[in-house]
Order: sequence, then structure tokens, then C-alpha cells
Amino acid sequence: MPTKKKKRAPTKSKPKPPARRQPETLRLRSIAPTLTATDLPRSIAFYRDVLGFMVGEEWRDKGALAGCEIHAGAVSFMLNQDDFAKGRDRQKGVGMRIYAHTAQDIDRLAAQIRERGGVLDQEPKDMPWGDRVFMISDPDGFKLTFVQDR
Repeated sequence: MPTKKKKRAPTKSKPKPPARRQPETLRLRSIAPTLTATDLPRSIAFYRDVLGFMVGEEWRDKGALAGCEIHAGAVSFMLNQDDFAKGRDRQKGVGMRIYAHTAQDIDRLAAQIRERGGVLDQEPKDMPWGDRVFMISDPDGFKLTFVQDR
């Protein structure tokens, strides 16, 4: 015996998003800074073992490790071995600071980094605008500020 088909309620169409401002501005979904390391294995160890990043894809040049991608949550950095074309003693990280926002407890995170051998440039502190932050430098002098949004 044939069954009756049930009538479906008409589906509502989704509202159209508002028109974008013209001319349309640049819209990014992520950013992945590339940091040039004097000693790539030392930098990888710092980001992995001290800060807690995970090492992703590695790049090799004639078998030698030339760089890698590192991840922490939704954020990626690239680390590359310096080829020293601009000199072995050039200063890195000058005039640059990377702000890394987290929902994690900043005091606990700072304590874990210290327990793993990290030396903070600035202990956790409340900022006048409400965030809590601490600062650390990587082995090449690149500056990172970890921020807990409040």
C-alpha cells in the first residue's frame, strides 16, 4: 500500500549579508610570521619545549633542516635557518613585537614557561586597559607578549 508523502514546510531563505563597504578593504583570516633563526634547532627547542608550540611541517635543503612550521592553537609561525647573507652578527627582532592572545590563565602559563627554563622579560602584570600580560624574548631576540584578554 503506498504511503502518503508528508508536505514539508517551505524553507526560509537566509538573509543576505550587508553590502561591503567600497572600496573593499583587505580582510585576512590568519597571519603566520616568519622568524629567521641563527641556530634553528635551538629556536625549535625553545618554541616547542619552553613555550609549548607543536612542530608541524619541516623543510629541508639538500637533507639539512632549513625551516619548519610551528603551531599553538590556531596560530602558526614559521622558523627558518638564517643563511647569514646579511652577516652573522646582525641583530634580529628590532622594532618588532608579536602579541599572542590567549584565553588561558596568564599567570599559570608564565609559571609553566619558567618551570621549563624560560626567562621572562616581564612578569605577568595588569595593564591599564584591562589585559594581563607577560613578555619573553626568543633566543634570537624576537619579542613576544602573551596577553590574556579580560
